[in-house]
Amino acid sequence: MPSDAIASENDPRETGWHRRAALLLVGQAFSLLGSSIVQYAIWWWIVMQEKSGWSMLLATLFGVVPQAVVSIFGGPMADRYNRKALIVLPDLVIAAVTVALSVAFATGWASLSLIFVVLLIRSAGGGIQQPAVQSFIPDIVPERGLLRVNSIFGVIDSANRLAAPALAAVLVNVAPLWSILLIDVTTAVIGVGFVAFIRMPRRTVDVAASGRPAPADGDGHSGNAGPMAILRRNFADLKAGLAYAMGNPHLKGVILGDALTCFMSVAPMNLTLLLMTREYEGIDLNLGFVNLTTASDKLAANELGLSVGMLLGGALMSTIGVRFLRGGVRQLRMVAAGIAMVGITVVGLGLAPNLLVYLVIDVLNGVASAVCIGPMRTIMQSESDESMTGRVFGLDTTLSTFGMPLGMLIFAPLADVIPIAWVFVAGGLLTLPVAWYVLTLSRVRR
Repeated sequence: MPSDAIASENDPRETGWHRRAALLLVGQAFSLLGSSIVQYAIWWWIVMQEKSGWSMLLATLFGVVPQAVVSIFGGPMADRYNRKALIVLPDLVIAAVTVALSVAFATGWASLSLIFVVLLIRSAGGGIQQPAVQSFIPDIVPERGLLRVNSIFGVIDSANRLAAPALAAVLVNVAPLWSILLIDVTTAVIGVGFVAFIRMPRRTVDVAASGRPAPADGDGHSGNAGPMAILRRNFADLKAGLAYAMGNPHLKGVILGDALTCFMSVAPMNLTLLLMTREYEGIDLNLGFVNLTTASDKLAANELGLSVGMLLGGALMSTIGVRFLRGGVRQLRMVAAGIAMVGITVVGLGLAPNLLVYLVIDVLNGVASAVCIGPMRTIMQSESDESMTGRVFGLDTTLSTFGMPLGMLIFAPLADVIPIAWVFVAGGLLTLPVAWYVLTLSRVRR
C-alpha cells in the first residue's frame, strides 16, 4: 500500500470531516452575510446622512485598517491559543457592540463618533477571527479535502457579495437602522451555534481543548506574563512567522503574490466609480431583462458581474480543480495563472470598447480572482506547520489588506492627471511580472 494512503488511513481527521466542514461553512455563511448586510447599511446611512466624502473616507478607514493591524497579532494568537474560541469570541463581542449601537439608534443618542468606534471594534474582531478560521480548517479537514473546502468557502464569499448589497439596499429603504443592526446579532448567534457543535479530531483535541501550548517568550518563560513581556513575545512570534514564510518558496509565492496583486490590480479596480462616470456616462445598455441607464445601475451591474464570476470560479475549483490540482507545485502554478488572468482582465476593463464587453470581462475577472483564492489558501494550510499556520495567514491578511490602500495612494491621484482607462492598463500590465515571479517560485525546491 502506498505510504500516502497509509498516512491517510491513520489521519484522525478523515473520520467525519465532511460534517465538521459543513458546520464551519454554514456557520461562517450566516456570520458573513449578517456582518456584510450591516456593514453596507452603516456605510450607506453615513453617506445619506452626512453627504460628506470625508465621513465616508473615515468610515472606510475605521472599517478596514484595524483588521489589517490586528491581523499582525491575530496570526500568532491563532497559533498560541484555542482557534475555535478565537472564532467564537469575536463574533460574540461584535454582536454585543452592535446591540449597543442598535439601542443608541433606537433611543436617539447615536452619533457619528460612536459609529466609528463600533466599526473599529468590528474590524478588529475580523483581524482576530479571519486567521483563526483559516488556521482552524486544516485542524478539522484532511489535506485531500482542503482545496474543496477552500473553494466552497470562496463560493460562499461570492454569494455573500451578491446577496448582501441587494438585501441591505432593500432593508435600508423599508426598516430603521436599529432593527437592521439586529440582523448581524442574530446571524452571529447562529454562526456561533454551528461552530460550537464541531467536535475536534482526536489528534488535535488534547491541544485545542485547553488552548495551544504557549512557546517560550524572550525570557525563556511561558504562560501568563506582564504586558511588555506579551508584546515582546508577539513581536518574536511575528519575526519567526515572517522568517518561516519567506523561507518556504511556496508560502513566499502566495503571500507576496497576493499582496502585490492587491497593490497592482485590486487598487485600480476600486476606481470603477470613476471609470463608469467618465467613460460610460450617458451610454445606456439594454440587456433585455434590464436596461442600464443610470450610474448606479452600471455600478450595480459591475458588482454583480464580478460576484457572478467569482461564484463560477469557486464552483469550478471545488469540482474540477480538486481532481487536477494535487500538490503544492500544481496549485502554485494555478495561482500564477490566476494572477496573470487578473492582470489581463484588468487591462481589458480599461480597453473595453463598450459597456457590454466591459461586463463580460468583468465576469472573467471574477473567475480569475476565484482561481487564485482557493489554491492560495490551500497552500498556506497544507504547507505550514501547525504551530505556524496562524502567523502565515495573519501575515497574508496584513500585507494584502494594506496593499489595496497603498495602491490607491498611487493610482487614485494618477486618475486625475491621465485618462482613467490608462490607470487600469498600467495596473494590469504591472501585475503580469507578479505572475511570472510566482511561477518561478513554483520551480524552486523546498
